[in-house]
Amino acid sequence: MYSRFALSRLTRGAAFAAFLCHAIPVAGQAPSTASGEHEHHAAPIGDEVAPEMPMAREGSGTAWQPDATPMYATHSQRGAWQLMAHENVFVQFLHESGNRGDDQFGSINWIMGMAQRDLWNGRVTLRGMFSAEPWTVGGCGYPDLLASGEQCKGEAIHDRQHPHDLFMEISAEYDAPLKRSLRWQVYGGPAGEPALGPVAYPHRISAMPNPLAPIAHHWFDSTHITFGVVTAGVFGNRWKAEASLFNGREPGETRTDFDLGALDSISGRLWILPSSSIALQVSAGRLREAEAGEGVAARRDVDKITVSATYHRVNDRTVWASTAGWGRNEESGRGTYAVLGETSFTLADRDAWFARLEVVGKTAHDLGVSTAPDSAALMLTKIQGGYTRYLSRTHGFRAGIGAEASIGFVPDQLKSVYGARANVGAGVFVTVRPAAMIMTSHSGSQAAGRTMVMVQTAFDPAKLSCSPAIDPKTAPSAIYEGKTYYFCSERDRADFLTDPKMSLSMMPPKQ
Repeated sequence: MYSRFALSRLTRGAAFAAFLCHAIPVAGQAPSTASGEHEHHAAPIGDEVAPEMPMAREGSGTAWQPDATPMYATHSQRGAWQLMAHENVFVQFLHESGNRGDDQFGSINWIMGMAQRDLWNGRVTLRGMFSAEPWTVGGCGYPDLLASGEQCKGEAIHDRQHPHDLFMEISAEYDAPLKRSLRWQVYGGPAGEPALGPVAYPHRISAMPNPLAPIAHHWFDSTHITFGVVTAGVFGNRWKAEASLFNGREPGETRTDFDLGALDSISGRLWILPSSSIALQVSAGRLREAEAGEGVAARRDVDKITVSATYHRVNDRTVWASTAGWGRNEESGRGTYAVLGETSFTLADRDAWFARLEVVGKTAHDLGVSTAPDSAALMLTKIQGGYTRYLSRTHGFRAGIGAEASIGFVPDQLKSVYGARANVGAGVFVTVRPAAMIMTSHSGSQAAGRTMVMVQTAFDPAKLSCSPAIDPKTAPSAIYEGKTYYFCSERDRADFLTDPKMSLSMMPPKQ
């Protein structure tokens, strides 16, 4: 049973520092600061400070994904700063059938720049994320049958997905050791994401090849663009507890400005990573004045609960990523539910198959219809899938050509509105994203045609998972910043020394 958050009067106003660092791929290698090998041993685990969170674990906002996650990014080093750039661009033609269907040519896109460095005894991360969709997606959004949420031209958007805002994220984050394996973290900015829901769909590996937003988007990750947020949390090697104060109001129709507001919404989230392949979260939030009312009606509060599980299975040839979730929204005393399951399978960073199944309860208000009582939940089902063929890697990027198809099912009372109980959709697209970087030893990587400087390493050579297996007593080693690291091969050791910070950022935390 879900109980509402009891909100005390929140202090109005907050001071933000708006940070932006747009990381641009650059040529050249980071200077190596690693020193010799031989004879030294790593410090006992109990004597070490809390390890930094692996870079691969970082999702959208402060959300986590499994440690076994490929990174689709370009990377460089400028002095003490690690710079990364992420992007995903689609140019698509979409067709949805039925009375509410439409055709549209446009571009779904986003780009993020990130800069990270050590500061004092911790680490600071600056992010800027942007989208050109205010200009590349026409009208009130792109066709996406059974989608709903936000407003356009004074009416609720339905059967379309609204374009992203120009400013998707401008944020700063700092984390530092607290005690032994415990660290603390603070995050915030004028545009960001509160601690609510799973990793947002544009960042989920299970959704990455798929150009379309889920129709359950507003049950799971509708707050992934929030204009005003502060999050604080503590985390260990395999868990994190965090809470946010934020502006829970939906962005306005003008997609190129900052829709700042009072930080009078609240959320909390718990993460558990039982293994390197699994990330689990449960979260809840109270969003004040989140939804616009009809006409002159007052804005409506929304209470949200989400539960999700993400599974990644990654090696040097394949990436299989899946996410399952359940969400509940309650507004004006009415509760609706959504179930989501999505998966993607990528072979050799070249062939990608994706699929999604959603069952969502939406009200007549959500869909802009009057054929059913507004208090009744109308159960909708949508099945979608597709394929993308990525071309050869060029300058660290991969272009691809793909297609998707879907079928949406509505109940009998909506048959006259949609033209049929089952309506099909289809789309074709070209896409560009960075090539995958996967933490692995060099076995097989040459055949896959990838450049991999992120290698497997461990403090204890017996914990290396090498193929073929090696004798831990003869494992190559190197000392970096006073600690001894062991490797599967001399080549892995040499690659580690070219960019030790990147390799260590991918290293899972100690059990």
